[in-house]
Order: sequence, then C-alpha cells, then structure tokens
Amino acid sequence: MNLPPSPPDAAGPRVIALPPNGTTVAAEELHVHLVLASDAGSPVRIDASAVDSVGQAVLQLLLAAKADAEASGRPFAISNPSPPFRDRVERCGLGEALDLVREEEPA
Repeated sequence: MNLPPSPPDAAGPRVIALPPNGTTVAAEELHVHLVLASDAGSPVRIDASAVDSVGQAVLQLLLAAKADAEASGRPFAISNPSPPFRDRVERCGLGEALDLVREEEPA
C-alpha cells in the first residue's frame, strides 16, 4: 500500500488516499499515516475514490480516527467514496458513523 503522505508541516488537511484493496496488511500502513496526522494535529481527509474493496480492519481504523479527530476538535472527512466503498460501509451499518449517509433522491 502506498499512501501518499501530506508534508508534515502542511497547514491544510492531511489527505490520505485509500488503496484499491483495503486489506489487513494495508490497514497497518494506514494506521501509521493516521497516527502521524493525529500527532501533527492536522485535519484529516480520507480519499476513498480508488477503493474496490475494504476490509473490517480498515473500517475500524477509520472509525477510531474519526473519533480521535472529533475528541480533539479536528475535522475528519471521507471524500469521493467509490461505489464499492460506500456499499461496504452501508452493508456494515457504518454509514452514519462515518458520515456517509446516502442522500434521498428527490421524488
């Protein structure tokens, strides 16, 4: 997994791109990047646009990172969720917890 880290002194949000396959092994590297963002006090934005599959370990890390960011008053957002990412999150019942609630289509 090659997550592109933001520069440590970046004033803006740290953008972490999730890999196409969010396996347990990928979760280990994701954890490192999330800890760096937390230690730096940076807002965190997760780019989920390239995700084809995502496992429980990655979802657990995202939930923990969101809770950590909220507890310390830092913004946390998941942007550009791919259809497979959104589907997995919703099937696990985590849409609301990760702020990925599907908007109602106008009638």
